[in-house]
Amino acid sequence: MVTVKASSPTWAEVDLDAIATNTRAIRRWVGERVQIIAVVKADAYGHGAIPVARTVLTAGADRLAVHRLGEGIALRQVGIEAPILVMAPLMPEEAPEVVRWRLTPTLSIIEAAQALDAAARGAGRVIPVHVEVDTGMGRAGISPEDTVDFLRALWTMDGLQVEGLYTHFATADESDPSFTMRQLRRFEEVITVLESIGIRVPLRHAANSAATMRFRSAHFEAVRPGLALYGMRPSMEWEPPFPLHPAMTLKSRVIRVWTLAPGESVGYGRTFIAERESRMALVPIGYGDGYPRALSNRGYVLIRGQRAPVRGRVSMDQIVVDVTEIPDVKVGDEVVILGRQGEAEICAEELATWAHTINYEITTRISPRVPRIYRGGST
Repeated sequence: MVTVKASSPTWAEVDLDAIATNTRAIRRWVGERVQIIAVVKADAYGHGAIPVARTVLTAGADRLAVHRLGEGIALRQVGIEAPILVMAPLMPEEAPEVVRWRLTPTLSIIEAAQALDAAARGAGRVIPVHVEVDTGMGRAGISPEDTVDFLRALWTMDGLQVEGLYTHFATADESDPSFTMRQLRRFEEVITVLESIGIRVPLRHAANSAATMRFRSAHFEAVRPGLALYGMRPSMEWEPPFPLHPAMTLKSRVIRVWTLAPGESVGYGRTFIAERESRMALVPIGYGDGYPRALSNRGYVLIRGQRAPVRGRVSMDQIVVDVTEIPDVKVGDEVVILGRQGEAEICAEELATWAHTINYEITTRISPRVPRIYRGGST
């Protein structure tokens, strides 16, 4: 467990039991035959990759997925033995580290495949690899037209085992399913062509959190939930088929309370000028901690179970909130920036709406200088 020091008046509490509950709910939804590849990239969306990885594996996930090589190495260094998929396309110079740390890379260029094959054979090993097919995301991956030739080439490399084939949906969270269905058809067409020439990849996966919930036909042999593990909704346009339990609460403390006279202002640029006598509270969180500057004069926090609006610009290290309507606020009072306080709640989706972004950017951007406290689960 991480402890909060006096020099860290702002902290995040992560409920590992909530993450475990969400993982088990996904398991019930997809069934026992479908593997769960739990996505813990970007420090588990800001929740802490190591404790989250241990928790989801204990709760029923089969594998982990990260984006960058270093993220996978960090998990191996603390003794996590489950298969770890690295979703960023492998670069040739990374091949020795993949072999050393027994990671599962994503291949998309032949030079990287050749380098990995040589490194694997040199170590006397066979490395499982996955190939991403770009069916419409328009980022990484091989075009459907080039996939057959690429896999044929991989099939000849003795140091590689083509274990997985996957794609990534661009619009699975949106209410209109038409483009997702188009991507799914393209992926299925690739699978059919490969099987017609005797290439059957054992682990096919396509579904992120949204597609896992909405499209059972996209489950294949595995699904890749990310934000649902952390209790965040993929979309506000449709209801999840099972309850999601938010795992993070972001908290701080009031460090100053004062009265603002009419005509006096708050913060850089004087973007808030009091029209009446107002009580203000200073809270030590800012964009240096990951609190979006876009919430200047837009956001709210919870103090004594009530909403207090942000006044003035969000600074690097602090915000000012209006507590005129909240009686008896004093220095040391708990402030909830994200999460529940009493009967009141500010969820990541609401913060994201105010900041014109998405819910998982809110948690992912919380900086390392904000300590995490872990409750429950397996750390």
